[in-house]
Amino acid sequence: MSTIDNGGPAFPLQSIGPGFAPGYAGMELRDYFAAKAMQAMISKHGIEDDPGFFDDATDESIAKCAYIYADAMLAARKEAA
Repeated sequence: MSTIDNGGPAFPLQSIGPGFAPGYAGMELRDYFAAKAMQAMISKHGIEDDPGFFDDATDESIAKCAYIYADAMLAARKEAA
């Protein structure tokens, strides 16, 4: 089984202050990219405006598609570095 590259923290903290658990880095970059991809898919093809776009899709398949985009963004990010 391969390990998924989560890209590290989306909003890394420079220092941990009071009220933060040690080692807490917040949202993973992969999750942030997936959320943005899903937001774009829904806003472009709005469920209310164009219900046909999501007729054959389940919530799970839409979420999986968002992670496919997120993984592609992480891969492109590595290539650009």
